[in-house]
Amino acid sequence: MMLRDIWTVFWRDWIVLRRRLTKYVLSRMVSPLMFLIAFGWGLGRSIDVGTGSYLDFLVPGLLAMNSMNISFNSIISVHAERVYHKSLEEYLIAPIRPDAFVIGKVAGAVVRGLISSAIIIVLSYLFGAHFTITPLFLLVLALNCMIFAEIGFLAAMYISTYEEMSQVNLYVLLPMSFLCGTFFSTAALPDLVRWLVEILPLTHTSHLLRSLGTSGEFSMLSLAVVIGYAALGIAAGTWKFRRLTD
Repeated sequence: MMLRDIWTVFWRDWIVLRRRLTKYVLSRMVSPLMFLIAFGWGLGRSIDVGTGSYLDFLVPGLLAMNSMNISFNSIISVHAERVYHKSLEEYLIAPIRPDAFVIGKVAGAVVRGLISSAIIIVLSYLFGAHFTITPLFLLVLALNCMIFAEIGFLAAMYISTYEEMSQVNLYVLLPMSFLCGTFFSTAALPDLVRWLVEILPLTHTSHLLRSLGTSGEFSMLSLAVVIGYAALGIAAGTWKFRRLTD
């Protein structure tokens, strides 16, 4: 029953995406191209990262950042469904389990995040990047999509206006995009700032993708943190949505 409910919610989102999949893919190529040209070919040629090229260093961080943004913004439509369109009420009265609804919505956002990540991977190889993709690499990428889809879902459940939703991007996602090891090593930060940044999930995703893509070694602590955030997000989202149905 639960799997059927998850599939029902997910399939509705997939149908919407499939109808405009070509436009979606093309639109997701623009931003990565700009980053790869500006930082990979441009600024990156004057940056020494010790081993490998700056492009090799950049791509895992770019994957982490992009999957964060896409997954978060793919699920915040739930906010419009709850506040403006009132279409979320269809799910509230439907015989669908709250946890199945949350997982189905998150799964739809994860798919969008992974499609966008696949585009970056292809473009990165065309630009000459060198990194290895393993099953664990893909799992970490999917977990990152999951974490920020869950954060987006929670924001959509709590926030009342569109303006406040945009502030989440400004005050949460934007700082993480630049401070969590996307463009430079967090070791370069002052101790206090580095300690704060190391709490955030995107930092651990960047570390994991970078290490898995190069040496194949990784930090079990970072993996545990990412898994913990993903599990906590599902639990929190389910709890909040269940309160709406009670």
